[in-house]
Amino acid sequence: MRVMSIIGVGIDVAEIDRFDAALQRTPGLAERLFLTSELLLPGGERRGIASLAARFAAKEALAKALGAPAGLHWTDAEVWVEDSGQPRLRVSGTVAARAAELGVRSWHVSLSHDAGVASAVVVAEG
Repeated sequence: MRVMSIIGVGIDVAEIDRFDAALQRTPGLAERLFLTSELLLPGGERRGIASLAARFAAKEALAKALGAPAGLHWTDAEVWVEDSGQPRLRVSGTVAARAAELGVRSWHVSLSHDAGVASAVVVAEG
């Protein structure tokens, strides 16, 4: 039997209107924060701002779960959703390296948005 333990927990909130304003005033910011698969819905339409804000909150929460080290790249963490609706994380590069260093073997993520605020919780398990 394999025993798992919690290595880190992160939580973050993002005010949706403020996040939208940041994307509007900073050209290319969305492309620095998100992979194309996160920006676009399966049909090619751009994902809604509340959904993007929740994904951003998840990336912030992920960094916190890893101890918020310098040098993590936003696009080395992808937030995706299974057909069942359950959100998941896929990590690569700088994020995967830090996760391996800490012994992270799996992730748990929860996303929400309501009343103008997006939120996310990430649990790193090893």
